[in-house]
Amino acid sequence: MRPIIGITCFMRETVYGNWHRHAAILPSAYVSMIDRAGGTPLIIPPAGNMTRLLEGIDGLVVSGGPDICPESYGQESGPMSVGYSTEQDGTEMELIKGAMDCDMPILGVCRGMQMLSVMHGGHLHQHLETTPGHEGHGGFDGVSTEHGVAAKEESLLARLMGTSITVNSTHHQGVADAGELAVTAIAEHDGLIEAVERTDLRFCLGVQWHPERIGHDVLYSGLVEAARG
Repeated sequence: MRPIIGITCFMRETVYGNWHRHAAILPSAYVSMIDRAGGTPLIIPPAGNMTRLLEGIDGLVVSGGPDICPESYGQESGPMSVGYSTEQDGTEMELIKGAMDCDMPILGVCRGMQMLSVMHGGHLHQHLETTPGHEGHGGFDGVSTEHGVAAKEESLLARLMGTSITVNSTHHQGVADAGELAVTAIAEHDGLIEAVERTDLRFCLGVQWHPERIGHDVLYSGLVEAARG
């Protein structure tokens, strides 16, 4: 069986061919990774309440994308928090809540991990470069770097990838507090939260990096296998 895996996407001004249009877009690496892992990808746009689609999917990937509106975690917007969409935030929160309510397997990637944390009472560092202790954390704004991550033994992440992982860094915001979620990995060089989990659900994992860009197929195959169950 090839389980159907929903993947959230975002909308922005985009250039393709000779066209300049506002479009719903998603990097194709997500689609390729799910297909290679044995799932059938289904792209979900931020278009209002999409929870009806939960009846037709077996797993959910909350993809990377723009910043989360700081009002979602009780802060005012700083100068580096830009491009956020309250419609996308609302759509994803509804999808995530619905998926968790029925114990559907969830993988949150970058923004997806941040969204999971905010929904569980956590909050973000709005810009790591101006956050004491996290300056120079890693690449952002189109730049990608790599660093080590230490995962907690016996966590879902460690069972899939071990306790020492090399990850990519392409984000300017980070999770300051994961709320009620279990923190299951931190960056080795500055202690930033890099993975979170809901241990009461069968597969609910968020990672700050982009596994589809660095060959971490096992995270997507783990999601697909859980969705088969």
